Amino acid sequence: MYALVTGASSGIGLMYARELASRGYDLVIVSNQEKEIKQAAEDIIKDFSVKVHPIFMDLTDDMSADKLLQYCKDNGIEIEVLINNAGVFFFNPIIKTTRKRVDVMLDLHVKTVAHMCQVFGADMAERGHGYILNMSSMSAWMTMPGINVYNSTKSFILNFSRSLWYELKPLGVTVTAICPGAVDTGLYGLSNYWRKIAVGIGVSMRPEKLVKKALRAMFRGKKQCMPGLINHLFVPLIKHLPDWFVFAVIKRLESFQK
Repeated sequence: MYALVTGASSGIGLMYARELASRGYDLVIVSNQEKEIKQAAEDIIKDFSVKVHPIFMDLTDDMSADKLLQYCKDNGIEIEVLINNAGVFFFNPIIKTTRKRVDVMLDLHVKTVAHMCQVFGADMAERGHGYILNMSSMSAWMTMPGINVYNSTKSFILNFSRSLWYELKPLGVTVTAICPGAVDTGLYGLSNYWRKIAVGIGVSMRPEKLVKKALRAMFRGKKQCMPGLINHLFVPLIKHLPDWFVFAVIKRLESFQK
């Protein structure tokens, strides 16, 4: 059985790849970091003795999903598990952000996810089985300046995945949206000190723990999963934050970054 993981050269994506390999899955792993994705493949092969196809690709290309499916067909690979993990993050007012940076986020989080689900979902449905996992975020419920493009695209992923679950479930394919809070990676630009504090008080989760919980939810066919008890407690609150609190958070966030 094969699993395809995007953004698999580091962080959460690499953890997904390694966890699936430990469960006996052969892999197709994709990243726009050529050296890193090849090294990841070598390490996984060495550690788990599975087949790994590393693919260096810019997933913002409109045809990337079609190219990946064609690669799989050309190599006799049937994807049983699709992990749409590739993504980017920035904290910055949109009027101070370059158009290119905004476009990359929109492409990866919206168009790429939709195209991957479309082409691989159709392939899975034709066979009558398969699993798709899409990485959303707890920020899908947040109204927060500085991450307005990020939280909006994550909201798209959440709603798209939940709706797609109903389309594909009768065809033997499930779609799961994972909505973590903060994860202990370098994505957010926090200093090592604040990363340790966040993990210690339960605000941030180790990527390996997140991945295990996410895969458990996916294999159970759940539409949505928000790992971490504290996140379930926090979501009802963030929907009703007063304006003064939001402005205060904006002023403080910069001091936590590197």
